[in-house]
Amino acid sequence: MAVEAAGDAMAPVMAFALVGALGVGSQWLAWRLRMPAIVLMLVAGILVGPVLGVFDPARDIGALLGPVITVAVAIILFEGGLTLNFHSLSGADIGVRRLIFVGAPLGWLTSALALHYAAGLSWESSAAFGGIMIVTGPTVIAPLLRTARLSKRPAALLQWEAIINDPIGALAAVLAFEVVLVLNTTTTVGAAIWDLAFGIGVATLLGLAGGFGIARCFKRGWVPEYMKVPVLFASLLAVFAVSDTALHESGLLAVTIMGIVIANANLPSYEELRRFKEHATVLLVSGVFILLAAGLNFDTLWQLDIRAVAFVLLVIFVARPLTVLTSLIGSGIPYRERLLVALTGPRGVVLIAVAGLFGDRLLGLGFEDAALISPLAFVLVAVTVVLHGFTLAPFARWLGLAGEETPGVIIVGGARWTTAFAEALRKADIPVLMTDPNFGHLRSARTAGVPTFSGDILSEAAEQRLELVSYATLVAATDNDAYNTLVATDLAPEFGRENVFQVKRQKNDSARHQLPSTLGGRRFGAEETHAGLERLMREGWTFRVTRLTEAYTYDDWRAEQPESYLFGRISPAGDIRLLTAEDEFKPVPEMRLITLRPPEATPREQPPADT
Repeated sequence: MAVEAAGDAMAPVMAFALVGALGVGSQWLAWRLRMPAIVLMLVAGILVGPVLGVFDPARDIGALLGPVITVAVAIILFEGGLTLNFHSLSGADIGVRRLIFVGAPLGWLTSALALHYAAGLSWESSAAFGGIMIVTGPTVIAPLLRTARLSKRPAALLQWEAIINDPIGALAAVLAFEVVLVLNTTTTVGAAIWDLAFGIGVATLLGLAGGFGIARCFKRGWVPEYMKVPVLFASLLAVFAVSDTALHESGLLAVTIMGIVIANANLPSYEELRRFKEHATVLLVSGVFILLAAGLNFDTLWQLDIRAVAFVLLVIFVARPLTVLTSLIGSGIPYRERLLVALTGPRGVVLIAVAGLFGDRLLGLGFEDAALISPLAFVLVAVTVVLHGFTLAPFARWLGLAGEETPGVIIVGGARWTTAFAEALRKADIPVLMTDPNFGHLRSARTAGVPTFSGDILSEAAEQRLELVSYATLVAATDNDAYNTLVATDLAPEFGRENVFQVKRQKNDSARHQLPSTLGGRRFGAEETHAGLERLMREGWTFRVTRLTEAYTYDDWRAEQPESYLFGRISPAGDIRLLTAEDEFKPVPEMRLITLRPPEATPREQPPADT
C-alpha cells in the first residue's frame, strides 16, 4: 500500500511546500551541524524522489518545472553579478583576469578532453558539457568560504572566478551546441555565427540598458522605496526573457551584466537590495537542488561505470589544477595561494541545471551518449562538494591561508577600558582587533601589543584590508553613541545580530531617546555607559579571566566577588560568548569567565583559576 501511495501524484501546492521545507530545513540543519548545505539537500532530494517515490517533480509540478528552474538560475546569476563591486577586487584583479581569459578556455579544453577520453562521451557531447564545466558555482563557493574562513586574496579569487565564469560557461555550452547544431542540420555556418553574435550582442546591450536604467531611476527618486525590489524583479525577468528569445541561454549573460552595473552604481539603497537578493537566492538555490535531486533517474545513474570514477578523479586532480596553475603563471600570486585555488573547484546548481538542459537537446539531435550528461553532472557536483566541504578548511589551515581557528572579537573604539578588555581577551588566547577612526585613541592599545586598525570600520579600506572572516563578534564601544548604533546596525547582517554588541547609550533610559530594536546592537558592558566604564577603570577596576573547576564553581566565584561584573564566558572548547543581562548562563567546569572586578576584590589564591 505504501509503495502504491508513493506513486500517487502530489498537488502542485503541496509539492512546492515540500520543496521549500526540505530546502530551507537542509540549510538550517547544515548550519547547526556545520556541514556543507548542498550535501544535505542532495540527500533530502534523492530520498523523497528516486528512493521513496514520494515526490516526482515532472509528475507533480509538470510543465512549470522547466520555467521555474530557468528563472531560478537567472535570479541566482543576477545576485552573483550584484556582488561584483570592482572595489572589492583589491589584490586579486590580476589573478581573476587570468582565470577568466586564460583559465576559462583552457578549462573548457581540459574538461572536454576528460569527458571524451575518460567518460567516453562523443566529441559533440564533450564540447557542450565541457563548456559548462568551467563554472565552479558561486552558490556553493560562498558557503564554503564562510565556513573555511580563508584569507582575503584566495577567497576573492575563488569568489570572482565562480561568479564571472558562470555565465561564460553557459555561453561556452551555447557556442558548442550551436556548432553541433550546424554540423547536424541544414543550417548554414554563416547563419549560425550571425545568430550567435547577434544573441551575445543583444544580451550585452540589454544587460547594460537594464542596469543603467534601474540605477538612474533609483538615484533620481523615480521609484519609491517600497517599490524598488518589485521593480528590480520585474526588470530582471524582462531583460532575461527578451535576451533569451534572441539566443537561448544568453539571458544568463544579460542578467549577470545587469547585476554588475547595479553593483557599481553606488546606489544608496544597494545594501538593502543585495541583502534581499541574498535571501531570495538561498530559497531558490535550496529549491532548485531539491527539484533536480528529486528528479534524478536511477536507471540512468546505474549506467555509469568505472569510467565515470576516472572522469571525476581526472577533473579534480588533473584538469582543474592544470588549468589554474597554468593560468596564474607569472601573476605574482604566492604558490600556496595558487595551490589552494587549483585544488578547490566545487561545482553547483548552474552546472546541473544547464547540463541537464543541453543533455536533453543533444538527445533530441540523436546523440544517445548525451543521456549520461545529467548523471555525470550530479556525480561531479556531489563528489566535489563533499570533498571540498570537508577538506577546504583544514587544507587552508595547513597552507597557512585560513583565519584564526578560534573566532575573534573586533572592538570598535579605543579607550582605557576597551584596551584593558582587549588585553584580557588576548591573554585568554582569543584573537582581538581594535579599530578607531581617531589614530590617537589607539596609542595605548598599540603599546600593549593589541592589533589595531586606524580608520572607519565601515570604510572600503577596512573591507579591503581587514580579514573580517577571522572574527565572529563585534563590540561597538566608542564614546559616540550615534556612531556605535550606526556600526552595529550596518554590520549586524555581516556578523549576525546575536553577535553584535554596543555599550549602553547615555540617554537610553529616556523614553524620548529610546531606539527601536531594529537599530543598534545588543546592550553590553554590565549596564554601564562608556563614560561609566571609563570611570570604573580610573577607580582601579580590572578585567580578569577566571577558570571554573569542579572545586571552584560559579557560586563560589559569585560569593567571593558579589560586586564584580560578568562580561562574557569562554567555553571549554575555546569559543567566546559575550553576555547581556537577558542571556541564560549555564556555567560548567573548565569554563572561563571574563569579569570586571572592583579594586578591593581579592582573588582566591588559585593559580590555575585566574589569568
